[in-house]
Amino acid sequence: ATEFPSELNGLFKNIESKGNPWGMNAGDRNNWISEVDFEVRVFGANGEDTIPEDVDYLFWVGCAGAFEDRAKRTTKAVAELFNIAGVNFMVLGDGETCTGDPARRAGNEFLFQMQGMQNVQMLNEIKATKIVVTCPHCLNTLNREYPQLGGNYEVVHHTQLLNDLVKAGLLTPVKSVSEKVTYHDPCYLGRHNNVYVPPRDLIEATGADKVEMERHGEKSFCCGAGGARMWMEEKLGTQVNKNRGDEAIATGASKIAVACPFCSVMLNDAVTSRQQEGIGEGIEVVDVATLLLAASKS
Repeated sequence: ATEFPSELNGLFKNIESKGNPWGMNAGDRNNWISEVDFEVRVFGANGEDTIPEDVDYLFWVGCAGAFEDRAKRTTKAVAELFNIAGVNFMVLGDGETCTGDPARRAGNEFLFQMQGMQNVQMLNEIKATKIVVTCPHCLNTLNREYPQLGGNYEVVHHTQLLNDLVKAGLLTPVKSVSEKVTYHDPCYLGRHNNVYVPPRDLIEATGADKVEMERHGEKSFCCGAGGARMWMEEKLGTQVNKNRGDEAIATGASKIAVACPFCSVMLNDAVTSRQQEGIGEGIEVVDVATLLLAASKS
């Protein structure tokens, strides 16, 4: 039998029984919608069994984007930016379930296959074609791993779509973010999927002064959450997130921009622990979308 670290048992059980790594109720996936003041279309709410013709993108919110507080902020910012830009999007609501990425990364291939086949069957049935995600792990799974299970979709990360919208003049940053911002490349967005330019373009579009960490782009350094480490404790050596947090603080930036819910958690934790020691006063970790939204509202 395969032996998994015991701390992963909860993760597997949660994905299997609740459809998300945290064991939250599926019914709460739509909670963020009540926190925005514009309409968000939910699939099936009007009895439709396939995605309507006028929908540009299915917005795959992801488990973090629905349940984790900081990631929820990103979800709401992205939805609001789409709303401003006139992008017609729809969400699956409680019809969405974990892509299975954390299970596969932790070596539980059986659970990944189970989640994957369930999702592919559903996405194919509702005739999903174009999908936008905020989580690079969802991006990687939907885009690069689901084709093996018979699911072929055009999947983009929110930074790619938002960058296209800014370039097309559908989103106009009006208020300059006149501070130093450094950007952390998520492994699953950068190295695994070669998306380096759009997030940086967006930061520059906000009028921020972009400064790079020593390790960036293809040479970037992990936040410490990859390979399902997000759900495990680190007991050896320097903690990866603190190593990266220190590098970000050293740039002198007042904001650390991220584009992944796990990077957000890890870098937030790193910065907070340093601030408790009196280092990195006032530094804030923000998603690129939140930064853009702030600049787009006069």
